[in-house]
Amino acid sequence: MQILQITDPHLYGAASGRLRGVETDSSLKAVLEDAFARVPDYSAMLVTGDLVQDDSAGYLRFRSVFGNLEKPVLCIPGNHDEPDAMRRELNCAPFQICGTHEVEGWQFVMLDSYDPGHVGGRLAQSELARLDAALKRSPKHAMVCLHHHPIVMGSRWLDTVGLVDPEAFWRVIDSHPHVRAVVWGHVHQVHESRRGDVRLFATPSTGAQFLPKSDRYAVDSQPPAYRSFELHADGGIDTAVHWLESVAKCNALASA
Repeated sequence: MQILQITDPHLYGAASGRLRGVETDSSLKAVLEDAFARVPDYSAMLVTGDLVQDDSAGYLRFRSVFGNLEKPVLCIPGNHDEPDAMRRELNCAPFQICGTHEVEGWQFVMLDSYDPGHVGGRLAQSELARLDAALKRSPKHAMVCLHHHPIVMGSRWLDTVGLVDPEAFWRVIDSHPHVRAVVWGHVHQVHESRRGDVRLFATPSTGAQFLPKSDRYAVDSQPPAYRSFELHADGGIDTAVHWLESVAKCNALASA
């Protein structure tokens, strides 16, 4: 089974909206064109937050881009989202906001780490309880998805806006040995590591990236990207990050 992950598209109501030098609408469309050509038989699209850039009109644009897909589009809110507007505008197929999704022996648990008024994230006790209950209810191979990073990324400024009280999150994860992966967005860069038998993945944005290991906020020169997962019946995971160098060149020319 193959899954596509995109994250942090930061759409605006207007197609011309730009963030950190990138026209986010055209960048997202270029990413999707590459993804659908590379992985045409994907089972679901995972979108790990910041669908819009503080602009609820961006959900109409998001719906126009994804609304005709025949595969599930699994979404979670990020700190730049407006969860009420997100649920209102994406309240029909193929969209699913948070909750769980099961396919081919795998369970996806999508968490809401949005914390009103804060850039960092928080999982309410009710959300942690939902995670625990979902994992108890379905002992299939599980991938847990959230927006904010639950580990230290080694970037001083970025680690001040991660998940608050990650220990509570990990207590739940550690109690369920069938969790195979934790996946997040927010950090606009690649990360892959392990916590015991659990694989940890961060994925770059479909727009601009942050400079890794930087003490202060800084934008990287890396191009837009997305991640593909191949999930196996035995719980194994193969994954790759795909960079769109052509989009980076176009943005450089537009900024010149």
